[in-house]
Amino acid sequence: MPRPKDDFDTLYGYLLYEPADILDPDYMYTVGEIARLMQGLSPQDDLAEETEDRIIQWTIPWIVANQEDFVINDPRSDEPGYFGLHPDAVPEADEE
Repeated sequence: MPRPKDDFDTLYGYLLYEPADILDPDYMYTVGEIARLMQGLSPQDDLAEETEDRIIQWTIPWIVANQEDFVINDPRSDEPGYFGLHPDAVPEADEE
């Protein structure tokens, strides 16, 4: 059921990052690692399973929406897939 905005003490702008804002172009990441980075955490931070599941649910649509900015690997055995920045998504260094 929708709730009136007045029911909330704080409201924030809905900010989504560009993949190049949070990913290092030299690395590949799992969905869970990307989810952590989107929350301002380290990719190695331990999270409760429930918390990780929730942030992954927010991350998957973001990856799909930004699919042109990603490359993926061919997973080996039961290893998770990894995502990295597509070379075209990496901003060129400013030349001075």
